[in-house]
Amino acid sequence: MSDDARSSGGVGPEEKDGARPRPVQLLISALAFQGMSGVGGGLGLVFDPSGAGLGLPAEWLVGSPFDDYGIPGLVLLSLLGVVPLAVAYGVWARKPWSWTGSLLVGAALLVWLAVEIAVIGYHAQPPLQLIYGIVGMLILGATFWPGVRMHLMNDGPADERISTDPRPSA
Repeated sequence: MSDDARSSGGVGPEEKDGARPRPVQLLISALAFQGMSGVGGGLGLVFDPSGAGLGLPAEWLVGSPFDDYGIPGLVLLSLLGVVPLAVAYGVWARKPWSWTGSLLVGAALLVWLAVEIAVIGYHAQPPLQLIYGIVGMLILGATFWPGVRMHLMNDGPADERISTDPRPSA
């Protein structure tokens, strides 16, 4: 890998050794962390909708459309658990859809937090809203890091690759 590629976070046309650039490694890690914690938290809420097992007080639901944490648990399990794990795999395997998937996961996490804060308020203890807000920003930041999209889109068969050549193809 050239010095130019290293200075740009390891993403560049010079990348030939197959190593994943650091921004891509960060993206995989953040997606995997979100996915694993989404699955864990989602399962915890599905199996104990009271939230007591995870230390979530029932008072937080007052004024929300939910009587318990069961439905939020299902959403957490599926959209913020299973989906991020699938996208993490897609980024790892350099699937062309994984860039869009990581963008959607990061946005979904931040929207989830915004709605949660609007409905139940901000709670500093436990600092889950802060932690997952940072995770969402990391996912979006790594997704938009220069060259990450090209890295993810240019590893398939030649006819599926996105051309960086400005000349028209024949």
